[in-house]
Amino acid sequence: MRLVFLLLVAASAKVYQRCEWARLLKANGMDGYHGNSLADWVCLSQWESGYSTTATNHNSRGDGSTDYGIFQINSRWWCNDGHTSPSANACGISCSELLTDDISKAINCAKRVVRDPQGIRAWVAWRNHCEGRDLSSYIAGCGV
Repeated sequence: MRLVFLLLVAASAKVYQRCEWARLLKANGMDGYHGNSLADWVCLSQWESGYSTTATNHNSRGDGSTDYGIFQINSRWWCNDGHTSPSANACGISCSELLTDDISKAINCAKRVVRDPQGIRAWVAWRNHCEGRDLSSYIAGCGV
């Protein structure tokens, strides 16, 4: 039974190509959203998840929360995974909804995160790999 479950999870995993992801982000209103460029979002997603909808990262050092999906949304603050306690669940969703090929909930939650006072700086990978850098290569050749 476990093997069947793993095969189902693997079959539903989506890893976007850079330009495919950039076009999807643009189509969903992320270019310029809350002052952040399309290149910011593509860079953030590259470093957080490698553009994978099923990426997870358990934060063993710190609060024991888990980051979910293509944007690595944290279970302590933004979604409820049923394990992290307490969970603020500011996006009002189950973390499992961030692990599907339907990226609409992940995008809506990322928009909610960036409206928080920290903005896009809430993502450590953005601060470490994208902030203050020329990000033009992240959207180069994508026609966006």
